[in-house]
Formats: sequence, C-alpha cells, structure tokens
Amino acid sequence: MLLDVYSDVICPWCYIGKRRLDKVMETSAGDGVEMHWRAFQLYPMIPAEGVDRDAYMKARFGDRAQPSRIYEQIVSEGESEGIEFRFERIKRMPNTLDAHRLVSMADEHGVQNRLLEALFSAYFCEGEDIGDPDVLADVGARGGLDIDRVRAYLDGDEGREAVGRELEWGQVAGISGVPCFILERELAMPGAQDAQTLGMFFERVKAKLESGDIAPAQ
Repeated sequence: MLLDVYSDVICPWCYIGKRRLDKVMETSAGDGVEMHWRAFQLYPMIPAEGVDRDAYMKARFGDRAQPSRIYEQIVSEGESEGIEFRFERIKRMPNTLDAHRLVSMADEHGVQNRLLEALFSAYFCEGEDIGDPDVLADVGARGGLDIDRVRAYLDGDEGREAVGRELEWGQVAGISGVPCFILERELAMPGAQDAQTLGMFFERVKAKLESGDIAPAQ
C-alpha cells in the first residue's frame, strides 16, 4: 500500500504527525506500507536566504503577539510525543526548497524517514538554520547521507524538478495544510492525527484494496 505524506520541514504539526506515524508503522497497520515524504511549502515566497524570524512573527501576528501563547498547544502535544520544542532558539525562517531537495535525495538512498527526523530536530529543537547549505550538509550526514555528496547535490540543480512536481501535485490535489496523509494517491487524511486514528485509516484502506473497492496506485 502506497503512502505519500505531504509536509513542510518548518511545520511543527508535521513533526508531531511524523512521530505519531512512526508509532503506526511499528504496528500491524504499518505492514506492507511503502512510505514517501513529499514536498509542500507553507511559505514559498520567503527568499532563498531566509528572513529574521522575530521580524517575520511580528509581521504575521503583530506587535501584541505572544509567541509563548501561540505555541502552548504545540509544545504540549509535542511533549506527549517525546519532542522538546525550543522555539526561542529559532532565529531564521528559512525557505525550505533545498531542504525538500535533500528529502528527495534521501528517498533515493532509503534514509528518508531518518533524515526527516534529523531536519525536524535540527530546526525545532536546536534552532539551526535549515535553509543554509552548510547546515543542510551537516544535517544530511546526521540523517545517513554522505556529507560530500550532499554538498555537491545542493550546489547543483539535481532534485529541483522532482520537488517541483511534488509541489505542483499538491496544489492540483487541493492540499491546503500539512501534514496530509494520502493512501494509494486517492484517499487522504489531513492533520496530525493520533496514532490510533491513523492506524484505523490504514486498515480501512487495506480492506478496500483487498475487496477491490479501490485499485492500487500505478
């Protein structure tokens, strides 16, 4: 059964959703599931060099915004999944295109899930600028990739076309928020659902495949 997960690496709910998905993949509901992480950009207009995060937050929420209150639920939900969000460490709001290219590269090398964990942790727990190519190279090494290969990859244009197709498909499919879990390129469940709900979704789609109600994705 094919699972495509559309996400952005600067989306905290995507990190929470990943941890919950990891739990499902360790159960029988995850048996036979072929998982791929797909690109989605929450803020595609951010310049390649990124922007100051405090300035970005002020522009988005205003001078009276209280980030600690904005993130209360996220921090609480993260703690329940073993994530220690440290938003105060984040100084840059990056453009995520190159990070998505790295995720695409990791898929080819069979370490995509490991790399995603490294990217999420680097950004949300350590406050690293994952729009910086040098930072991405280091994170790529933590995620199981060869650091020199990553540097060469990011210096060129490899992966841009693949990521562009994923971004375009997400728009055509009407995905407006992430994470979004799509099975067999047909049945979707949006949001950082709890592990039990995700597992039930997987089992229902498996039953539909077995009964012939839906055909396997080509």
